[in-house]
Amino acid sequence: MQLPIVACALLCANVVLAAPGTAMRRQRAAERLAERRNSRASNTLQPAEGELSVASGNDTAHVEYSSNWAGAVLIGSGYKSVTGTIVVPTPKTPSGGSSSQQYSASAWVGIDGDTCQTAILQTGVDFTVQGSRVSFDAWYEWFPDYAYDFSGISIKAGDTITMTVTATSKSAGTAVIENKSTGQKVSHSFSGESDALCETNAEWIVEDYSSGGSLVSFADFGTVQFTGASVNGGTGVSGSTIIDIQQSSKVLTDCSTSGSSTVVCSYTG
Repeated sequence: MQLPIVACALLCANVVLAAPGTAMRRQRAAERLAERRNSRASNTLQPAEGELSVASGNDTAHVEYSSNWAGAVLIGSGYKSVTGTIVVPTPKTPSGGSSSQQYSASAWVGIDGDTCQTAILQTGVDFTVQGSRVSFDAWYEWFPDYAYDFSGISIKAGDTITMTVTATSKSAGTAVIENKSTGQKVSHSFSGESDALCETNAEWIVEDYSSGGSLVSFADFGTVQFTGASVNGGTGVSGSTIIDIQQSSKVLTDCSTSGSSTVVCSYTG
């Protein structure tokens, strides 16, 4: 994905009387936004090297390990709409991390990208921390194109966000994010995409995304819980494959499903 660091510019733009340095901060934020749009991208699921063989405690799913995805994936056919709701977490610097370094993670829903790797229709929220500063970005993406930020929506920790993607065909669809806490809602329509969906995977994912071709430093995101998780307006997450992130032989997440419509992922670092 991208480097998500734009909250300061959006906040400063709302100040009527600019304080000294505001223009400079806006310029820096605009440069960061341009960099984000040019380089941020999700990836398809990447298997972890030296994958651990660990049984899941979840009776309805088994665990696989990935270097970049954590969450739940349904594998089947005819998946045309995926939705889920999260409460935005407060990201933290991982234990042993540096307060001068930036750490990020992303929560999203999507269609395809696991067993079908030609395309992903997805939308979600990035959360970033650097020292005491946190920022959040809502985005949409038709992989393998880069992710693009939504405008017209503000997000903060504790907000309730509903994310939905709908494929109207294998080369067209919509991405919608609604902030239930503020009433703001944004959407983007795709059409004529050259990289076609298979409509065989439905996902609720916390990702260590990519920027400039490399994974970003993964934030301690606490816990992300996808509620109201559904496919095609009905089928939930029962029978899904559970995925956890494993990097350098260390498992960084603990994900599971609860009932038929909840996916829970916790950072274990």
